[in-house]
Amino acid sequence: MTFEEFAAARLPGVLRFAAVLTGDRGLAEDVVQEVLIRANGRWQAIAGLDRPEAYIRKMIVNEYLSWRRRSWRLVPSGAGTDVDDRLTPDAAADYADREAILAELAKLPRRQRSVLVLRYYEGLSDTEIAAAIGCTPGTVRGYACRALAVLRVELAEPPLQIPIAIKEER
Repeated sequence: MTFEEFAAARLPGVLRFAAVLTGDRGLAEDVVQEVLIRANGRWQAIAGLDRPEAYIRKMIVNEYLSWRRRSWRLVPSGAGTDVDDRLTPDAAADYADREAILAELAKLPRRQRSVLVLRYYEGLSDTEIAAAIGCTPGTVRGYACRALAVLRVELAEPPLQIPIAIKEER
């Protein structure tokens, strides 16, 4: 398979993965573009692997995790993410408010967010996630535990609303 064939066939799935990972469609496109430029230069070696798409996804995770190190790039704050408008609806949308979940995911540190995306979106095991982000499976479980605890607290607390009765004086 040539690089052009791979890119044409797998680009939509890779972009969806990157959009969920980054929480921002524009950033996802930038990350995928950087990765594909590098992958094109060494496609012969990548194409010879058993699962080239898995290797590309690992490159995307690594690029996303190192994105903040490059001072000339801006990382959005996570407010007003537009990922939900570009993804296909799923069954979980009936049970949760997607915008609230995406906003809370955007607040997580990059490694914790990466672990959750790789675990729940990609369906990878702790060992596979550890290999993808370069740590031990125990560290992956720790990141996931902390991230889920933060999400539980943030999503469980209803916003404080104090009803105020205003009386008009005549």
